[in-house]
Amino acid sequence: MFNHLKSGLRALLHRNRRNADIEEELQGFREAAVQEKLRRGIPPHEALRQAIAETGPAESVRAQVWNAGWESTAESLFRDLLYSLRRLARTPGLVLVVVLSIGLGIAANATIFSIVSKILLRPAPVGDPHTLTTVYLDDDTGGCCNSLSMPSYQDLRDHARSFSGISAYVDLLPASIGGTGEPERIWGQAATTNFFDVTQLSLPLGRGFSPAEDTSPVIVLGYALWQHRFAADKAILGKTILLSGHPYTVIGVAPRSFRGIDLLLDPQFWVPLGDLPQLATNPPDPSRRDWHYLRSAARLQPGVTQSQASAELHVLATDFARQYPATDKGHGFRLMPGGSIGPRDKRSIELFLASLSVVVLLVLSIACANVANLMLAQGARRQREMAVRVALGATRAQLMRQLLLESLTLALAGGAVGVLLSVAATSALSSFRLPVPIPMDLSVDLDWRTLLYSLALSLVAGFLCGIVPAWSASRPHMPNALKGEDANTRPGRRFKLRDLLVVAQISLSLILLCAASLFLRSLQRAAQIDPGFRSTGILILAIDPQVHGYTPARTARFLATLRDRVLQLPGVLSATTTDGVPLSMGHRSDGFSVPGQPSQQEPPSVELYMASPGYFETLGIPRLSGRDFTPQDTAPTITDPKSKSKAPIAAVVNEEFVRRLFPHQNPIGQRVNGAGTPYDIIGVVKDTKSRTIGENQRPVLYRALAQTIPADPSGDGYQIMIRYEADPTSLTTLVRSTIRDLDPTLAIFNIQTIEQHLKDALFLPRLVGTLFTVFAAIGLALATIGLYGVMSYSVSQRTKEIGIRMALGARIESVQHLLLTEGMRLALASIAIGLPLALAASKLATTMLYGVHPYDAITFTLVPILLTAVSLLACYLPSRRASRIDPMISLRADG
Repeated sequence: MFNHLKSGLRALLHRNRRNADIEEELQGFREAAVQEKLRRGIPPHEALRQAIAETGPAESVRAQVWNAGWESTAESLFRDLLYSLRRLARTPGLVLVVVLSIGLGIAANATIFSIVSKILLRPAPVGDPHTLTTVYLDDDTGGCCNSLSMPSYQDLRDHARSFSGISAYVDLLPASIGGTGEPERIWGQAATTNFFDVTQLSLPLGRGFSPAEDTSPVIVLGYALWQHRFAADKAILGKTILLSGHPYTVIGVAPRSFRGIDLLLDPQFWVPLGDLPQLATNPPDPSRRDWHYLRSAARLQPGVTQSQASAELHVLATDFARQYPATDKGHGFRLMPGGSIGPRDKRSIELFLASLSVVVLLVLSIACANVANLMLAQGARRQREMAVRVALGATRAQLMRQLLLESLTLALAGGAVGVLLSVAATSALSSFRLPVPIPMDLSVDLDWRTLLYSLALSLVAGFLCGIVPAWSASRPHMPNALKGEDANTRPGRRFKLRDLLVVAQISLSLILLCAASLFLRSLQRAAQIDPGFRSTGILILAIDPQVHGYTPARTARFLATLRDRVLQLPGVLSATTTDGVPLSMGHRSDGFSVPGQPSQQEPPSVELYMASPGYFETLGIPRLSGRDFTPQDTAPTITDPKSKSKAPIAAVVNEEFVRRLFPHQNPIGQRVNGAGTPYDIIGVVKDTKSRTIGENQRPVLYRALAQTIPADPSGDGYQIMIRYEADPTSLTTLVRSTIRDLDPTLAIFNIQTIEQHLKDALFLPRLVGTLFTVFAAIGLALATIGLYGVMSYSVSQRTKEIGIRMALGARIESVQHLLLTEGMRLALASIAIGLPLALAASKLATTMLYGVHPYDAITFTLVPILLTAVSLLACYLPSRRASRIDPMISLRADG
């Protein structure tokens, strides 16, 4: 097989030499034949004549030899390709429209598929990713999925035989890196010492942890951190850096592609898990089986399948439940591929991406219909050419091959344009930010899967766009085709194929336009939703004194001092400190109950925020009753050593909290319990949004910050929010200088205005609205071009008819009306078909709409009107051109 391929390539590359070899072989055969005939007594001249007659002419022999190999087909295809390129070069307008149409469709699909590839298809950036798994904890009630506790991890490590190694890590660990330059807030992971062995990572610089370094102050830097913080210094190994004020020795640098096993997180360093107590703000107790804080990375043994490992884990879970019934009863283990999205979120993400994939396939379908229409028109113009070629001996298979090759060439060019457009689109998508305090890797790029998918789509699009035009054009009705008659417009055809394609285009565009309108109105409504707090004139900065070893009391004093200093800055109206900014997509919550009241089966989950004096004034949250926090509420609480009971913490609640726990009662002075902590309600404020802008109202409890820090410190740092009437840039500089004066080692991070934060909080409606608007605009443009093209072609085919009508006295208005009626009949039929489909599809978008009904009357009234107006314009221009045709010129036109 290989030798046959090799000889064929050599023949194609050295054609003259191949022909010379054939001539030499032919001459040798003839000479042998002549000698044989001479031995049989045949005269020389007759022997030569017979030998030549037996073999045939040299040209015929060469043709037979070439046709016997695959190289003949390749050469024929190459000639067809050259002809196709020359042919397409004579129609640059058609090429431009087709390439752009397919390019836009491919760009939309490549952009969405790049997201699918990153989130769902791309394996973890580790060695042999297909044998790396993640072990989750679930329970028999269907709850899934939780992290492991240290004892659970140790039991799996010691007893599971399906794994060659199992590592555990804390997925996010905040820290501050000091040294040269300003302190910087970074996030990393604390992992067991076998982490880099289990993941089979080959570090470009240095090494991973050794078994003896479980509590050693050593660190592996992420590649990006090594580049921007240490200028990619290759001599960094062995040097000491300050991590949260602690000296750490750099022993390695992770690979460029490795940002942790989890796909969306972006850790920047790795330290041994034994260092967690000195780096974590509130380190977990490693002896407790009910503290689930460890993610896992388990490597399957060679030859062991995931199902076999799951079966073993089921047996182990049963044993553990029998040994530790208080914590492990009803619990099991679930295996997932390493680096994949957790089971809790995977289904919703898959449905969202599947919806987007269907939408972009609709865009490509509109593009294909548009291109097929253009190719049909082009094929109709070439009927005479096809008939002549058939008459000269060309087979219809050869004609179809030629036409399909032209279509595929255009589609591949469109695919290349689409990939280039997708590069810009994915770069724009990467600029979207989630309003969360943790590092997220939302970058999207084109990998080999996306390129392969784009190539496959281009080939499929080229085939679909070209097969019907090629079939039609390669089967001309000879008498009519030689006169130039369009095969698709023969008498008796009520509906032309091009008309059906236009109807499909406009119908699909109507669906996309309705979806885009719904999501844009949803974005508008989301932006108009009152979050319950001030949306302008607030500057937000974050610090985390605790990572530098600050005690809770010292942290509270530092935050109070910082607030007092900031209040003295020019342009500052008010200031406060808190542990979380509202609308950050997630926050601390606990179940709450009221002492003396019957316990509810499911206690309401209440959002918890720490707040210092000035919080409600700064955010502009109206107080309805009671009082605000005062300095008297900020003294740290001391647990009574005799009763071991906690002193209550001052709390302010919102209206929803009162509706849930104190209906028809005055909550002021009442006591509530949350996670074992008592709270005394001192005030009630208006409702505010907590996690997302479109959520149903949640109950919220604000806790006195200084009283809360000792027992429940924040793991994400603390924010200072400043209401100002000055320039935010200059105020930021002043605040940074104030913090530097208090402690120059503290990193300042997440600096933004409340306007920027609210923009990020609209992440989902902005993302969906932007995508659907772009897709709908592409679909509308393509459908308009398609309708305009059909009408223009219809005018060109009816030139003589129009001339006769006008010569017989038809008025210009009647000619225009005739053509407009024909075009608008297609548009109205499309709307009649597309509107019910759009109404059905809108129901699927219910969960992603904010304040807009899926059957929104404005959307389903204005969009058809807009599409009708655009269609009218697309029909009017060709009809206006037709009405100005000179009858004498049109009567001399062909066809």
